[in-house]
Amino acid sequence: MSTKVSIIKCDDYSKARAAIKEALDLIGGLEKIISPGNRVLLKPNVLAIKRPEAAVTTHPAIVSVMCELVKEAGGIPIVGDGSGVTSSASTATAEALKLSGIEEAALTSGAELINFETSGFVEVAIPGAKQFPNLHIAKAVLDADVIISLPKLKTHELTLYTGAVKNFFGVIPRKDRKDAHFLEDRDRFGEAVVDIYSFVKPHLAVMDGIVGMEGDGPSAGTPISSGVIMASYDCVALDVVASELIGFDPLQIPTNKAALARGFGTKKPEVVGTPLEQVKIQFKKSTGGALALMPPLFRRILRKQFTVKPFINTSICTLCKACVLNCSVNAIEEKNGSLKINEEKCIQCYCCRELCPSHAVEIQKSLLVRIVTRGKK
Repeated sequence: MSTKVSIIKCDDYSKARAAIKEALDLIGGLEKIISPGNRVLLKPNVLAIKRPEAAVTTHPAIVSVMCELVKEAGGIPIVGDGSGVTSSASTATAEALKLSGIEEAALTSGAELINFETSGFVEVAIPGAKQFPNLHIAKAVLDADVIISLPKLKTHELTLYTGAVKNFFGVIPRKDRKDAHFLEDRDRFGEAVVDIYSFVKPHLAVMDGIVGMEGDGPSAGTPISSGVIMASYDCVALDVVASELIGFDPLQIPTNKAALARGFGTKKPEVVGTPLEQVKIQFKKSTGGALALMPPLFRRILRKQFTVKPFINTSICTLCKACVLNCSVNAIEEKNGSLKINEEKCIQCYCCRELCPSHAVEIQKSLLVRIVTRGKK
């Protein structure tokens, strides 16, 4: 499959259809991967219960356009995802699909809507796995003829950047996600994500980069107008280009490194449409990612002095216990009516921060980190 990555300037969601159509035409179109009657699973990013303007989730306009284009190509569109747990494990995804506008976009477009958490998972063997030889994959993914990733262009505290490959973390259940975060090391976590990707084998990615998220993504960052739609038949190639577009070295991204090491994608994809240099934008890096961007030797020598730790701001904590539900090492304890993170147990995966609906989990940086990162984007 081609490793071309198309980039089209687009500054408003009202112009999304034209931009997506052009981006797809530049790489060969949907007809190249969709045959009449194919069940086409569209996998947006529905991380949390957030409105579209928060830039946490894939914008519903992107989902709506893709449903329409899939139907025009003769396919049967299906929209599905499993969100992170923010309050109740049984209702989080349903609430996230509704508040994000994705439920309405799918149903209005005549697409089937599937909640991975309630539709079930199937245990599968992962050939050539680096971390998880067996995983539970959403049944809807296994039933699809064509799989399309619809990621949001965002920074990420653990993987630095999140895109088309990381988007498939949503096809496994909460238990498997917690096991992956329990790996602690960023690079091992990247390998776990690529284990999922290697089995799912998506056919296409269309990225929502009209408004992205910088800083403390994937949920606590700041929306930023990035003004692009991107598309590629190769999710890894798209991630390589997209991470460079927002000012990262693509080879520092754990999922990129793991995927390229396994022969997926290419370090130098062919960019078509708008030249990359014309749309590059410097996203602010995540606070939690500061340590990962330092040289390995520096990190090893100064590990104890170079820390970026989450803590709970009890003045705004609502005791919803989303952090407790998502902590893979059970490091969050309730004491005297307040939640506290046990620093000895904490592995700094930042899941608590990522999924706190009230943004009560904040970051405490050591003096050395504050000095090294002062003034840096």
